[in-house]
Amino acid sequence: MKVLLINDYAVPQGGAEIAILRLRDTLRDRGHDARLFASSAGNNGKYSQADYTCFGTTSRFRTLLQTANPWAAIQLRRVMGSFQPDVVHVKMFLTQLSPLILPLLKNVPSLYQIVWYRPICPLGTKLLPDGTLCHSPPGAVCYRSGCLPLHDWLPLMLQLRLWRRWRGMFDLIVANSEAVKRRLVSEGIEPVQVIWHSVPAKPSRPPLATPPTVAFAGRLVREKGADVLLRAFVNVAQQIPEARLVIYGDGPERARLEKLADDLCLADRVSIRGFQPHEEATSSFNHAWVVAIPSRWEEPFGMVAAEAMMAGTAVVASRSGGLTEIIRDGETGLQVPPDNADALASALLRLLRDRDLAERMGQAGREVALTEFNEAVVVDRFVQLYQWLVCNRARNR
Repeated sequence: MKVLLINDYAVPQGGAEIAILRLRDTLRDRGHDARLFASSAGNNGKYSQADYTCFGTTSRFRTLLQTANPWAAIQLRRVMGSFQPDVVHVKMFLTQLSPLILPLLKNVPSLYQIVWYRPICPLGTKLLPDGTLCHSPPGAVCYRSGCLPLHDWLPLMLQLRLWRRWRGMFDLIVANSEAVKRRLVSEGIEPVQVIWHSVPAKPSRPPLATPPTVAFAGRLVREKGADVLLRAFVNVAQQIPEARLVIYGDGPERARLEKLADDLCLADRVSIRGFQPHEEATSSFNHAWVVAIPSRWEEPFGMVAAEAMMAGTAVVASRSGGLTEIIRDGETGLQVPPDNADALASALLRLLRDRDLAERMGQAGREVALTEFNEAVVVDRFVQLYQWLVCNRARNR
């Protein structure tokens, strides 16, 4: 089967990008001709792993480009003509490629895999500036609430209008969690199927060793809640002086977080490592007693949680979004209310004080990961959907 995968980026620096690259490679291993179409954005295209590339940018012109990217439409038309895919699988297209690509899918069986809230929120987070969840459909509220300045609001409202106009080009929509599905259905996008993300199987981590360590991996942006983790760790450090916190990631909040760590007198107990290659960052789970995911927003799935569980490491995470589906509270980890440093500290202390409990929860999580996040099973489900799409389109001709 000839499968064309479409994603805004093809640089292995985020969960969605890594997942689409692994899907392509796994499909190829199974004998399918799978190719990836993406923009050149991200490190100026230097590390792009796309098979086909169109123009993209992370400059101040990005808002205009994601609204209408004619280079993406022109290049995709050429690719569709030369490759002639049996099915098209779109994952992310609203931050670079723009809705102008959608009319090109009219005559090809296609599915849209939604992995965050971008189709129903210009910011993709459904989070208001004050940190509360947004339950309004996109529109004037995005400007009135302060989420978007006027110069961004105008083109992004046009973008969403074009997306709504052409979303019927997709034969099927797939969400990565029930949480995302509920959000989509509440705003009139249905029917929606759910397929969880997968993570590669790997050996279990070695037995836990001192010092008791907490790990965080993710972009350093406000919605990820790393500042909440720092405030929680003050309590942890007071009660377990030998405890350590390691933060992997980079982003606009890094300087503020480094200052906060100094202000809280945590500089000798907290290490902010910056961006690390994916394999290096996830290998940190092998040495952590617990992985913390203190997200303020409703994580669409929680790839970091799934990877920690695969490593056999216990997870403490916010009780919201897809995290509530993949973490079994009290069995594979602990769930706490979002944006609550005291509750987060209590959960971390419970595990850092009890090595045996941390070991049991970590191993229970690994057993769940090997079954529920099995890469082979997830790829099987997508292949079955591809075959169904092709047959269904043939029947309806």
